[in-house]
Amino acid sequence: MRDFVVVGAGPAGSRFARSAAERGRDTLVLEQGEIGRPLACSGHVSLDVWEYVPGDAHTRLLQNEIYGARFHLDGPGSRAYPFYKGTPVSNAVDRVELDRTLARAASDAGADVRDGHTVTAVEERADRVVLTARGPDGLEEFEARMVVGADGPRSRVREEVGLPEPDEFLHGVLGFDPEPDAEDFVDVHLTVPGFFAWRIPRGDAGVEYGLAVSPGDDAPGRFDELCAGYGAAIDERCSGFIPVGPPDTATGRRSLLVGDAAGQTKPFTGGGILYGMRAADVAAREVDPRAPATLSAYERGWREELARDVRLGHLVRRAYSLPRPVKRLGLRAFSGEIGVHMDRPSTLFSREQLRALLR
Repeated sequence: MRDFVVVGAGPAGSRFARSAAERGRDTLVLEQGEIGRPLACSGHVSLDVWEYVPGDAHTRLLQNEIYGARFHLDGPGSRAYPFYKGTPVSNAVDRVELDRTLARAASDAGADVRDGHTVTAVEERADRVVLTARGPDGLEEFEARMVVGADGPRSRVREEVGLPEPDEFLHGVLGFDPEPDAEDFVDVHLTVPGFFAWRIPRGDAGVEYGLAVSPGDDAPGRFDELCAGYGAAIDERCSGFIPVGPPDTATGRRSLLVGDAAGQTKPFTGGGILYGMRAADVAAREVDPRAPATLSAYERGWREELARDVRLGHLVRRAYSLPRPVKRLGLRAFSGEIGVHMDRPSTLFSREQLRALLR
């Protein structure tokens, strides 16, 4: 019997599988379709991502270096408030290839990674979990001591084992214009209720446009308006749910959730690549598949790892809904050189940020 079956080969699932396999755990990964597809996540990431991928992947994945962001209170062409550093603050990467690179790293570490397997049922028993999946050869059963749900915001594992959903779901829309653009600033538009819209230049790969709204809002219409304002010719688009706010628990009797399935995302951007992989490392370190009681150590550990930044991230998001004059004053006051890390809002209070403000 295997130690872990991981459902989902996105960043969090593949990272857990790699970390668990490196610790000698017998780990199987089941991905529903083709790894990396369909695309439903932005490729704009902090520089910390390079700590999680093999060194030889950098050239293959990197599309553009980003030095800052221009914030707008209106649409394209409106007044911009720039925030920047003298060195890159983030990167645009090939998002599909990132998933594939992380999955290969898991496989190289000894995990058994299989695509084309759709999990249809998960049963937690006293001494094991039993999963049923539809694969190339029909229905198959897999047994393991524990199951790891890394299968996204609408997690089948979460549903099957009866764990609670994240606090909130946003509806995100992404689109891509193939026209090359090597500009080194992203554009952020605070024009969407409770969130924002964005434009990210990706070098030779073109430009990424996107936004997120509450379910029921007109996400496609708002997206079309954004793209029309920039004169963008979108040749590919996708959409999906973005979880915000982790549930009260991410562990069951012999189950645990990581990544979007556990709501491990930044409340102020919706991004979850780094948060999910950080939590996955905690899980691989703390959970002994032969001892279900160790699931509580993961539950405590990942919340301690992310708690401060998640809490501050909620406060940053609330600022998006402040009255327009207040937002204008804030952008005027803080625009210029910054010392903030895009994945860690706690750096708003860092010495580096204080020095930047004094400058």
